[in-house]
Amino acid sequence: MLKTLRFLFLMFCIVSFSQNIFSQGCVAVRHMSCAAGSGANATSMMRPGQWQVSLGARTFNSHRHFVGTEYQEQRLKNDTEVKNYSQGVDIGITYSVTDRLSVSLNIPLANNVRDSKYEHYGNGTTAAPTPYFSTKSSGLGDVRLGVNYWLLDPLKSMNGNVSLGLGVKAPTGNSNVQDGFHKLDKEGKDYLLTKAVDQSIQLGDGGWGVNIEIQGYQKLFSKASLYYNGFYLFNPRNVNNTYNSNLQDNVQNPITVKHSVSDQFAARTGVAYALIPKHGIAVSLGGRIEGVPSEDVFGLSEGFRRPGYIISIEPGLSYMNKNNTFALNVPIATTRNRTRSYSDLKYGGQGDAAFADYLISATLSHRF
Repeated sequence: MLKTLRFLFLMFCIVSFSQNIFSQGCVAVRHMSCAAGSGANATSMMRPGQWQVSLGARTFNSHRHFVGTEYQEQRLKNDTEVKNYSQGVDIGITYSVTDRLSVSLNIPLANNVRDSKYEHYGNGTTAAPTPYFSTKSSGLGDVRLGVNYWLLDPLKSMNGNVSLGLGVKAPTGNSNVQDGFHKLDKEGKDYLLTKAVDQSIQLGDGGWGVNIEIQGYQKLFSKASLYYNGFYLFNPRNVNNTYNSNLQDNVQNPITVKHSVSDQFAARTGVAYALIPKHGIAVSLGGRIEGVPSEDVFGLSEGFRRPGYIISIEPGLSYMNKNNTFALNVPIATTRNRTRSYSDLKYGGQGDAAFADYLISATLSHRF
């Protein structure tokens, strides 16, 4: 029994602590750590009345440009890539109300740096190259409060279970972070123009949202289990109050004057294997997809957005002892697609977006 419960907890760790959405570049998929559900009993998962605190860290560098699924290699050759560097920390607090029901609070913090040419002096030419300049954002993101509920009694359904979640996302992150952009005056002298940074490094989206999520596992055979989870964030607000910096000086398309408050989604599935159960070590391998749709489920879909999605293969490793758990995941992109936005579909054309090759995510949690 103890070995079974330990195995189930390892599977639960892989499902819960790795279920994240990440911004992977110019497609602004902001981070939303999903809530960890309550557990089976005192030996394995959380008991009623227990607390769990988690600290997650992630990092990535996006610079691969795509239009649709076509890689824009000329951006690398011409030295005109846009490069986003992102590091984030997420504080998660979970309270187990019952064996089935838990309540979680997620507090994201981020530090972003965006290097580009076109936003400043312009991309220049091979004969007359221009320098890179940086814009930055740092601080609190959009906080989320959620509840999760196991559909089956964990004590009676140890070989498989499904948890459903519902959450509310508050616009606590600054959606109008501003920084200085380098420009040249008529005499060729440098000056700084202060305006909104690119949507991809804004700390929040400026709207209230509601998310639904699902997570679960099913034992396949000794030491191996199928895991799966999914997440969808509904953002009914149309646009926020942030002006699209690329069009602020010369507005040509009225739809994209301000930033869109867009929906976002993610899904993961794979197989987890308890490599060394007695020492709490498990490994996993699966696939994931995450992105921003061209049009929202509710409300209008105007405003500037870079819709698209990333499909990744995701190896993972987790370690658990008495009250502590560590999980490491490294999603590696296999497909990147910058899809057409609402504006693209109405007026024609299709913009590009920069994506990361991979990201690194690590989470440490403590239960008490």
